[in-house]
Amino acid sequence: MVISMGAAAGMAAAALGMVLTPGPNMMYLVSRSISQGRVAGLISLGGTAAGFVVYMTMANVGLSVVFVAAPWLYVGFKAAGVAYLTYLAWKALKPGGRGLFEPEALQRDSATKLFRMGLVTNLLNPKAAIIYLALIPQFIDPALGSTAAQGFVLGAVQIAVSVAVNTMFILAAGTVASLIARRPSLAVWQRRITGTMLGIVALLLAREVPARAQA
Repeated sequence: MVISMGAAAGMAAAALGMVLTPGPNMMYLVSRSISQGRVAGLISLGGTAAGFVVYMTMANVGLSVVFVAAPWLYVGFKAAGVAYLTYLAWKALKPGGRGLFEPEALQRDSATKLFRMGLVTNLLNPKAAIIYLALIPQFIDPALGSTAAQGFVLGAVQIAVSVAVNTMFILAAGTVASLIARRPSLAVWQRRITGTMLGIVALLLAREVPARAQA
């Protein structure tokens, strides 16, 4: 196997926690879906998925060389990933965090522009860069072989989780936004659940950093 089942499950859990945490991609896709409809949201999602593919290719090709030349950077990437997950957990759990379905109104745009804006939004999204530069290395095990191959498989897991979850939010955006407007407490629980998930993953991964540093 290119990656272990544990790495795949861990990557899926981390990706789920991150995609459920409000960020530029999610806010844009939900806003676009509410203001212009589900089709517009799905086209925009195609652009964000393409952005992930760009990051995945650039990061994995570069990281495979970096990890061989400077193993200590591998430990640094893992530590950075833990720190970022901890930050996202705190951001979701802190009082006054922004709910997922509090979007801004957007003007209607063509399909080409929707795809391009989804792509650009993701390429300029710091969360997307961190996923590939600091989070995915958490689940790479050099003992299993090619780090680049592992990176591409883990990236595919992350993209699949992101696309699946975002598709559900796009399809349900209008209905959920109306429900949240009537019951604001639901947004609070969404933040608590995702923040807790990210915190747990961060704690589990933090235990591995000292071990990697001593290896």
